[in-house]
Amino acid sequence: MFYYLFEYLDRVYDLPGAGMFQYISFRSALAATLSLFISMILGKYIINFLKKNQIGETIRDLGLEGQKEKEGTPTIGGIIILGAIIIPTLLFAKLDNVYVLLMLFVTVWLGFIGGLDDYIKVYKHDKKGLKGKFKIIGQIVAGVVVASVIFFNPSVEIREKVVQTKEFTVHNSDSLSGFEKIQDHSANFSKVPTKSTKTTIPFVKNNEFDYSSILGVFGVKNKYLSWIVYLVIVVFIVIGVSNGANITDGIDGLAAGTSAIIGVTLGLLAWVSGNIVFADYLNIMYIPNSGELVIFMSAFVGACIGFLWYNTYPAQVFMGDTGSLALGGIIATYAIIIRKELLIPILCGIFLIESLSVLIQVSYFKYTRMRTGVGKRVFLMSPLHHHYQKKGYKEPKIVMRFFIIGIILAILTVVTLKIR
Repeated sequence: MFYYLFEYLDRVYDLPGAGMFQYISFRSALAATLSLFISMILGKYIINFLKKNQIGETIRDLGLEGQKEKEGTPTIGGIIILGAIIIPTLLFAKLDNVYVLLMLFVTVWLGFIGGLDDYIKVYKHDKKGLKGKFKIIGQIVAGVVVASVIFFNPSVEIREKVVQTKEFTVHNSDSLSGFEKIQDHSANFSKVPTKSTKTTIPFVKNNEFDYSSILGVFGVKNKYLSWIVYLVIVVFIVIGVSNGANITDGIDGLAAGTSAIIGVTLGLLAWVSGNIVFADYLNIMYIPNSGELVIFMSAFVGACIGFLWYNTYPAQVFMGDTGSLALGGIIATYAIIIRKELLIPILCGIFLIESLSVLIQVSYFKYTRMRTGVGKRVFLMSPLHHHYQKKGYKEPKIVMRFFIIGIILAILTVVTLKIR
């Protein structure tokens, strides 16, 4: 919104300083600052409102230390995160950018699905919340919309590297210094038609992979069948990551802090993917207009960090499914847009091991019960963070060590840009 206002003031009235809003870096800083303000300052009033209206968490007795003390802690705090993401994005991002609009849709839609779950838990006093099948349907809808927009929207394109250059003068709001004499990097990339199902594979030299080649193995060449393959993959990723974030949100600060670490990394990847100079230097896929996503991710990171102010141990508020489902969906969609979704197992390693711990625990228990009549467990309790609680570790120590692992995984993800 402000982008268009200051663009007009700069163009018509030549207002000093108005041109700053042309730069992604400046608007990203504003978005991060405002999201921090919303989540930390306004968040306090939202928490007080939740307390006043007794919108508190109902705790299941799992036999964990300090668990009962959390009874009644305000929940549905995810609305703080959602507001701190949406408002700065609306104010500072280009609202005609297809990627920004797609991210806003996923944020609102999955926040709504999670909100329904929290509403049923709190107001209907049903600990199970929204039935699992309805959550899955909501996540499938999100995945279908994401896959359809990326595949069919004419504004979505990627560009691959070619070998030819010429010199010229450019003004690029994504560049480091505005008007500057550089190589014509646009001549280094050829446009890939819309309906592309290409993505990036980490650690290999020829690091682009087309999902449609899966059909090619069977001798099938049909663009709409390619879309179906792509659709299935996108839906699987959205469901997997959003549920992974939901499972991770089991102890104070873990989901919000981990999401912030992931967000910083994705923001960096979007910056280089949407900047023609960096994409050329790093020899990666150039995705025009994706740099605008850095503003959205700046708001996302600011919202998560601001929320941590109240969510660290002992938590004054829980995000609930309102926040956790939306966080996971945002991360999945963002990675898909910048064609880095195959990095998710590395970058979102915390979500992955948390989800796997549940899958392993349930599967092994059912298998041993079927074979011997007595179910056995691999972990003392799942998800994995509860296993360490059962072993006697304090919540802050578990969370901090998970953060350290998350940072290591984030660094490894960034390093994949050069290790091939």
